[in-house]
Amino acid sequence: MRDVVVLIIGLALSPGVIAQNSGAISGEWLITRDVYGNPLYQRMTLTVQNGKLTGLFSGEKLEGALNGDALHFIARDEDNNTSEFTGVFNGTTITGKVVETDGSDPQEKSENGMTAVRAPQRPAASPRRYEFMPTVFYRQFSASNIPVLKIAPGDTVHTTTVDAGGTDEHGTKRVLGGNPETGPFYIETAWPGDTLVVHFNRIRLNRDYAISDDAMVERVLDPDMSVKMKDGGKTVRWHLDLQRGIATSERPGDHLKEFSVSVRPMLGCVATAPGFASAPPPTGDSGRYGGNMDFNEIVEGAIVYLPVDQPGALLYVGDGHAAQGDGELNGNALETSMDVEFTVDVLHGKRIHTPRVESDSQIMTVGLGGSIEDALQTAISGMAQWLEQDYRLTPSEIAQVLGTSTQLNINEVADRNAGVAAKLSKSRLQPLGSRKEKAHYKSSSRKIPIKLVTNKLQVRAPQFIAGFLRKNENYWAKGNLWAKPQTDELCDSSKIAGP
Repeated sequence: MRDVVVLIIGLALSPGVIAQNSGAISGEWLITRDVYGNPLYQRMTLTVQNGKLTGLFSGEKLEGALNGDALHFIARDEDNNTSEFTGVFNGTTITGKVVETDGSDPQEKSENGMTAVRAPQRPAASPRRYEFMPTVFYRQFSASNIPVLKIAPGDTVHTTTVDAGGTDEHGTKRVLGGNPETGPFYIETAWPGDTLVVHFNRIRLNRDYAISDDAMVERVLDPDMSVKMKDGGKTVRWHLDLQRGIATSERPGDHLKEFSVSVRPMLGCVATAPGFASAPPPTGDSGRYGGNMDFNEIVEGAIVYLPVDQPGALLYVGDGHAAQGDGELNGNALETSMDVEFTVDVLHGKRIHTPRVESDSQIMTVGLGGSIEDALQTAISGMAQWLEQDYRLTPSEIAQVLGTSTQLNINEVADRNAGVAAKLSKSRLQPLGSRKEKAHYKSSSRKIPIKLVTNKLQVRAPQFIAGFLRKNENYWAKGNLWAKPQTDELCDSSKIAGP
């Protein structure tokens, strides 16, 4: 069910005042509504011409009038659900209240307050590069965690992660285990309904050992194999030869003395904070926000796309693996700390409903769900959405491409959610002519000073209100795509490192 909005205010001012306010009101606005103590983020676009209001409210067309600093408009969905908003424009904000009415039952109403502010502009400054030394690691993908650094689209961060057990590159235990994360990083201009783009420029080993075990996860064991593996679960320490790029067991046993594995450093966890009224998931969990995906294609050079459900996106990275087979069958891969560098961008107004990964040769979607079947459905619908958005394919055309060209991998069976990755070759898609949105920033060739930033350098940054991620009728008609507030202190990068 979608909302309809009626925005009413009844102050009568002169035509000159109306004309003056017309220019100030026209444009994009970010809305926050107080829904029983839970901030709910939305977006609206207003156009004023000769006192008449038109535009969109959360994707629904609106019509109304401007009378001085008083606004009145109605937005209505196909089910005749309406919302009546009374408020006032005070020069920088629009404030008031919303009364929603159910189209199927006019007696069913709800009321909540609303404030709207202007959408932030992309920074005009040249991209910056930061050396970030983490001092705090989080074990939840939460919107309540204080951001460790505030960055802008185009900025690059060089940092490190601890391993899944909380041990750093020096072998020092820094935090309780369970995939503790570096971050969250607050990305300016990102709000719900956008897509965060993370270019991983560097994912490198920074110590000479990794920890794993000799168990097998329950999902892959039949009864006979379960009996044979009853004594499994012992820790296995692996030596990482950083020069040769191979891993070998430090205590291999009689039959594995010549066994070695080529290292392929990857990140098991990349996430944004989940949305409205969601309990913060532990860092061992996963979902449409990404999280503990354990997808072994998130390597150096990969681009990861994640839905934005919170103001600033709130990016987390962690759970480095020196190597991992498909599915993470042991429950642990070759767990190790990692040296990481990434560059961020934001695709404004582009909604995706499942994580995406791009390599030089493939586009990939990661489906995550309680079963392999659920994960498969999500991966395929995610790839269908990608083909529809970037290649403008029809459902019939999508079916033909997917049916002839899709590769499927089981990327995760070790945790609560299973994972399935759908892959398509870029060479196969090249004749279709992608209409993919380009990055908005340009890399700078000039040298930018690097300053050391730690979690302790925090300053008060302006609180900004993010947009609201509307339900996508094509894929998430019943999905929970709301956003949760973020009002904590932020680390304002502009106060730390200049151009």
